[in-house]
Amino acid sequence: MSYLHSFQVGTPANRHQVPLTIDQIAKYAPSAMATTAHESRSDRYTYIPTVAVIEGMMKQGFQPFSASQSRSRIEGKTEFTKHMIRFRHQGTDSTELMKVGDVVPEVVLINSHDGTSCYKLIAGMYRLVCSNGLMVSDAEIAAVSVMHKGNILENVIEGSYRLLEDTSKALGTVQNWTALQLTSGEQNAFAEAAHTLRFADSEGKVTTPITAAQLLQPRRQYDAGSDLWKTFNRVQENVIKGGLSAIARDENGRRIRRVSTRQVKGIDQDVKLNRALWQLAERMAELKAVAA
Repeated sequence: MSYLHSFQVGTPANRHQVPLTIDQIAKYAPSAMATTAHESRSDRYTYIPTVAVIEGMMKQGFQPFSASQSRSRIEGKTEFTKHMIRFRHQGTDSTELMKVGDVVPEVVLINSHDGTSCYKLIAGMYRLVCSNGLMVSDAEIAAVSVMHKGNILENVIEGSYRLLEDTSKALGTVQNWTALQLTSGEQNAFAEAAHTLRFADSEGKVTTPITAAQLLQPRRQYDAGSDLWKTFNRVQENVIKGGLSAIARDENGRRIRRVSTRQVKGIDQDVKLNRALWQLAERMAELKAVAA
């Protein structure tokens, strides 16, 4: 059986950086408020509602800043489907941390009550200058999976603290990438790899008129620059947020239509692309270190 995961609702840009209330989460990710598991779950499925985990994390100082959920084409599953909540710990919003590449560490919580996901925790970052969320690859900080059994709340909170402690490594990576200058050829190579990640079909073919060079275009002057961190951020934002356009032409060069990219809204695709781009940047840093 196949499932379609794409954002049905989601938090608008939280430019004022104010934590969400439970009522707001219920609005943006109603499946996180499910009071029972989906009827397809067996008796072995330990049901701990996501809202109980959210409330438990809030008591531990983890504040939710973003909420979204998937939809399903299967009737009756939308109320139980995959949802994603992004938390920041109240002790991580200091001025010192915000100066590190203008990013704030986050813990990304993903869960569902229809059997499509266990509780999963991923290390993330929120980039203040563009109101954009990033996710760190497993190579940097291993994700934490909590199955629907045992003491779920305790395990999720413990895993959240563990990820938070490890984010210093990711913040150090940000500083290293800021100091690492790329040639125009290296920037182009990075963009071409990201272009394939985003637009290639199942056979690896890319047919979109959107070019790799467009992924390198800055959306604000702040992001102009040749270091790896700014290159990564320009590409990541252009890949995830969409808004790029180009003219599609036929084999004779005649204009067919204008093509525009959409924001990546599917939870699975968002996570996959974000972490793949982070891993791509890690690989670029490794290659630069070897060549130095």
